[in-house]
Amino acid sequence: MIELRTLTSDDWPLFRELRLAALAEAPYAFGSRLADWQGEGDREERWRSRLEIPGALDLVALVDGEPAAMATGVPADGHAELISMWVGPKARGRGAGARLIGEIERWAVERGFPVLRLAVMPHNPHAIALYERCGFTDTGEPGELLPDGVSRELVLAKPLPAAAPSL
Repeated sequence: MIELRTLTSDDWPLFRELRLAALAEAPYAFGSRLADWQGEGDREERWRSRLEIPGALDLVALVDGEPAAMATGVPADGHAELISMWVGPKARGRGAGARLIGEIERWAVERGFPVLRLAVMPHNPHAIALYERCGFTDTGEPGELLPDGVSRELVLAKPLPAAAPSL
């Protein structure tokens, strides 16, 4: 069973647990490093601040009652952006990723964003396959330069339907 939960800044310990697990388990998938969020970087106010991005939606997927995946939707320049997506090993292949993406899409449509965008590491074929199954396509735009100084993130996007007018 998969249940989605919206986080607030008071949920920072849960977000911290998942974010540190994600950075440890899949360091190849993120621009941040585990070391950046440990030691001096591991402060309550920093975790709370990350969960207080104006207009953002922070989600956790509970799989069989256990926190197992996360994703965030943030407003960007005229579009919505999916960031910090991670599905833990025990939740992979169970639909948690698609559920998180679907909820971020719903949030973006409700706010009138025409497009949902994301950046993914080019050497993360499982994430790319998930995003493609969910309707994202490569924009052809150059993403952020990676630490190797040569590779760039892939920028994917999905057009969103207009929100239905409320009656």
